[in-house]
Amino acid sequence: MPDRTDDAPEGLPASPVPDILAPALAPGAVVGTQRDAQRLLHEPGAQALGRFANSPAQIAWPGWSAVLRRTLMEMLTDRVALVAAGCAFYGTLALFPAISMLISVYGLLSDPTTVVPQLEVLRNLLPPAAFQLIVERVQLLVSKPPGALTTSLLFSTAVTLWSSAAGTKSLIAALNLAYEEREGRSFPRYQALAFAITLCVILSTVVGLSILVALPALLNILGIQQHLLIRLASFGLLIVAVVAGLSLLYRYGPDRRAPKWQWVTAGSLVATLLWIVASALFSYYVGAFASYDATYGPLGTVVGVMMWFYVTAYAVLLGAELNAELELQTVRDSTNGPPRPLGQRGAYVADHVAEERRR
Repeated sequence: MPDRTDDAPEGLPASPVPDILAPALAPGAVVGTQRDAQRLLHEPGAQALGRFANSPAQIAWPGWSAVLRRTLMEMLTDRVALVAAGCAFYGTLALFPAISMLISVYGLLSDPTTVVPQLEVLRNLLPPAAFQLIVERVQLLVSKPPGALTTSLLFSTAVTLWSSAAGTKSLIAALNLAYEEREGRSFPRYQALAFAITLCVILSTVVGLSILVALPALLNILGIQQHLLIRLASFGLLIVAVVAGLSLLYRYGPDRRAPKWQWVTAGSLVATLLWIVASALFSYYVGAFASYDATYGPLGTVVGVMMWFYVTAYAVLLGAELNAELELQTVRDSTNGPPRPLGQRGAYVADHVAEERRR
């Protein structure tokens, strides 16, 4: 990230800057210094570096190369591994209460026994032991009578919201770190945001399961009976749900003025792709080579689950770092609403432009 410099030297001569960039050089603008701003805007290859980009799609390869290089450095220096480990701990802690709440809420809308077949979409993304553990827990829950499911909803809701919200808050803190922001929201607003994100994840999962259950019946009505098509549709729905969820998380999680949607999409797509590939490789590695049971005994399955959450959190944070570096690449206003001058956009990465270091 570029160094924060709030004082601009006075008395600099005016320069022939396009009108659309005039606010960036207004007195009090934050670009490092006024001299730095003029140099960056007029340096050779500024267009290719994406200085005038309104979206990541307008950044050419030289700009993307600089973004990827800085993202890698930020992943090494922003304590991402440590933060991902904290998110993995809270995610593991929240897993089984979340499953209980999910089954209870789903049981109010549909037959809970229809949940188990829909878990097949996760088989290749989870370590075998972890997948079996989750399936057994779900089977245990759906075997209970409906009254027990409704009663357990109250208890599991309280436990899930506490444990899951704690994991959500650690993720929000990590997003603030990626976007170079400090948490300044009031305590009630911060807690409400964490609870809202937690509830949205659980409710969206319920809706997704409902769609997956209804999909085969819909295809049968249309006269389509292809198991491969159903599997592909289920996997496609998973990808769309993850991309949409990450986009919302990147937009509203950090304590900053919300970025425009195009500035969170790239990180969401990259994080989703990385998560799917890394999860599949990790699942294959655990199933074919590693044996956590031999090392950790009865805790082996729990360790496998925690490692999968660690991979997931790492992918999410990488997407956030990529989005932040993309915003740093352009001088245009990447925040939501009408364009504002640099220094008045309410977001550090939108108020700064990263300098391309020449070798």
